[in-house]
Amino acid sequence: MEHVGKDELIFEQGGVARCAYALAAGSIRIVQTGGDGRQVIIRFVAQGEMFGTVPLFTDHLFPADAIAAEPSLIFLWSEADFLALIDRYPRLSVNVVRIIGACLAEAQDRIRELSTQRAERRIAHAVLRLASKAERNAEGNMAIDIPLRRKDLAEVSGTTLHTASRTLAAWQKAGLLVSHEQRLVIHDLPAIGRISEDVDR
Repeated sequence: MEHVGKDELIFEQGGVARCAYALAAGSIRIVQTGGDGRQVIIRFVAQGEMFGTVPLFTDHLFPADAIAAEPSLIFLWSEADFLALIDRYPRLSVNVVRIIGACLAEAQDRIRELSTQRAERRIAHAVLRLASKAERNAEGNMAIDIPLRRKDLAEVSGTTLHTASRTLAAWQKAGLLVSHEQRLVIHDLPAIGRISEDVDR
């Protein structure tokens, strides 16, 4: 078990993968840097999720950085220990396959969204993905308990900071959500779902 501070690098793009990771508490940003130096958030890791495991079964090179979005607690296993766990508990291998499949499916969805959808729909899809990992608060609203800068939302949805800020402000004015201190609380998840599908509200 290891404690990491906010903005601390857990592993870096191009580094050799020697461990598997799971997030016990906090949140992690997975960030990829392109050839032009531009950084893009690939996804957020939520509490209870494994990450950094795919390279152990491919080329052993991390395709992106993992950065703590807030003080976090992670479990890590050496490659040998992780493979031994899989041998001992075959069900774990099924979970790894599910993780790989989910990552591939999300990547395909995002490529399609970037190619075919306007910015508001892409932002809605990004919020829905985050909401799928969230829990309802005492008021029954969906609280996304991940530090989410508007810059982060812009990157993960492939749009500009101005567009992401303008969209969130419009949704907040319409009562769909509240954005406060880098946290989102969704009041009307079905409405955001309709935006993602481009259905009249």
